[in-house]
Amino acid sequence: MALSDLLYPDNPKRKKELIQLHQELLDCMSTNFHATNELVGVLNEHLSCTITPIDMQESSTVKENCEIIIQVMSEIQHQVQKIDSDMKEKLEPVLYQKLYDIKEPELEKIAIAQRVFSIIFGEATSTAAMVAVKLLGSNHLTLSVSKLISVLAQIGASVLGGVSITIIGLGLEMILHAILGALERSQLVTAVKSYEKHLAEFKAASEKYQHAIHEVTSLVRQQAQ
Repeated sequence: MALSDLLYPDNPKRKKELIQLHQELLDCMSTNFHATNELVGVLNEHLSCTITPIDMQESSTVKENCEIIIQVMSEIQHQVQKIDSDMKEKLEPVLYQKLYDIKEPELEKIAIAQRVFSIIFGEATSTAAMVAVKLLGSNHLTLSVSKLISVLAQIGASVLGGVSITIIGLGLEMILHAILGALERSQLVTAVKSYEKHLAEFKAASEKYQHAIHEVTSLVRQQAQ
């Protein structure tokens, strides 16, 4: 047992908490990578986007992986804005407003979007139009993407950011050294609290983000059946 553990008996418990929190963070991040790639696949297949799918980089830090997700989420935002610009440019103002009118039947919105895509691409499927309508009309997705980008940026800038995601496979002392180095009890407690705060925010934002993506991808699967 380390001398610091003799002086501060609750240190071993705090250390185990840190390791568990770090694993939860990585699990949540991995799920976000998967969900993001699902949406990327839909955009590439149905809206002729060319967004590159992402992989979690096990040799990189938490911050670097956060930046990977942020970059592709920003690209998704850009594509949605481009779709909106195309609709606004090629539709009469009355028809454009119908796309955002919650009282307007969704089938009518899809028909309007399909008209625009037929002009842009020469032809367009109803699935492509449906995806566009869902993306444009989904405040849920827009807000969840923005929130998750904000949380990921905070995590990347925190004490967690410099930690390699591969440390779980290493020994206990290596993990603790990678996360904290030689910290006193007060610093250890602060680190645990910081981890808990960021992880809680990350989980909440991730759940909303993943649910918003599921709404889009599930509709595409239903359409394909």
